Amino acid sequence: MEQTLGPVSRTYTGAPEGGDRDSSKSPEASKGHEKTGKKKKRGKKKHSAKGKDQTSSHQCVNSEHTQSRTTCDQSTQTETESIQTQATQTPSLQCTHTQPTESKSTQTSLSKLTLKQVYEGQVSKGEDQASSTDQLTVLTWNIDGLDGEDLKERIPSLLEYLGKYHVDVVLLQELIPPYLKILQDVMKDYEFLEGSDNGYFTAILLRRSRVELLESNIVKYPTTEMTRNLLVATVKFSGHQLCFMTSHLESLKISSQERLNQLRRVWKRMKEAADGQTVIFGGDTNLRDWEVKKLGGLPDGILDVWEMLGEPEDCRYTWDTVTNNNKEIPFPARLRFDRVYLRTAREGPQLRPDSMTLVGLEKLKCGRFTSDHWGILCTFSFQSQIEQ
Repeated sequence: MEQTLGPVSRTYTGAPEGGDRDSSKSPEASKGHEKTGKKKKRGKKKHSAKGKDQTSSHQCVNSEHTQSRTTCDQSTQTETESIQTQATQTPSLQCTHTQPTESKSTQTSLSKLTLKQVYEGQVSKGEDQASSTDQLTVLTWNIDGLDGEDLKERIPSLLEYLGKYHVDVVLLQELIPPYLKILQDVMKDYEFLEGSDNGYFTAILLRRSRVELLESNIVKYPTTEMTRNLLVATVKFSGHQLCFMTSHLESLKISSQERLNQLRRVWKRMKEAADGQTVIFGGDTNLRDWEVKKLGGLPDGILDVWEMLGEPEDCRYTWDTVTNNNKEIPFPARLRFDRVYLRTAREGPQLRPDSMTLVGLEKLKCGRFTSDHWGILCTFSFQSQIEQ
């Protein structure tokens, strides 16, 4: 039986306390670590589909990169009020299994396709190209599972992106159990590792035909108030041993110290990995640049992939309310919350980034986007000692 998106309830209460958006207006605005502020009121079917012309993929290539290195202007990194109210009300998605009964003409519409058809249709378009290269592809994305609006468009859109890029490793944040169930039912070609089984959590998806899982574990953050942790997977890819990490670091401006404690723990784990391993961390860090500077910058041996590629401006902001209207903010907020860190192997071939691309930029018919975050798609290649 094929899978379609069934009725949606907004009474899911599995999320732990402590929202996911950062607030900076006042401590009162984030009292109790809950998401505050109001969501946009949207009339049914009144959103236009315009904005599709904003969908060009932003790609920044390391080879012969022409963009000049720039310094992030803190004045443009406006710290924002927490604007969600769903810390304890996340959506419950119900999956139904039905045989499609629509005519052939209506089945060509995305809204009429089953979720499996949406995903597999995209996979089939790029399968041959993806299978013929040793280039590593990684996608990290906070998919905003706590937002219960417009799911009948946003979930198929997510699966369409995941099928289109069909990457080797997917790093997800803000996943919830019903979302996880849908992805597992549809994406049979991936192995799933979850950071938790309740509330909202992270996950690592490994493409079975290209990535072999060796071991995985969860590193707890002992002082988190938002049930955050670090999910780790050691894998084998194209004869090389890699370690992937993902996390959703503590949210809200008032949680800066805890967030930095968690970041130190991430960096420590990256540095402690075996000499022959390449380590890639990708996740929603909720970081401001001044927080990294407060720690004295990146530790020796750990690199920011965005910086390695020349700090491309069109990949700078991953949470951008100037372009993304999923959350109602009374002032513009543009921040690089989502980051990718790399620690190359200390011996043997070195992994280097080739490109970085923001994904999820296409506005849906409902007038919103797949998530309030852009995803980050990165490609990497191994270089021998001679090539270096």
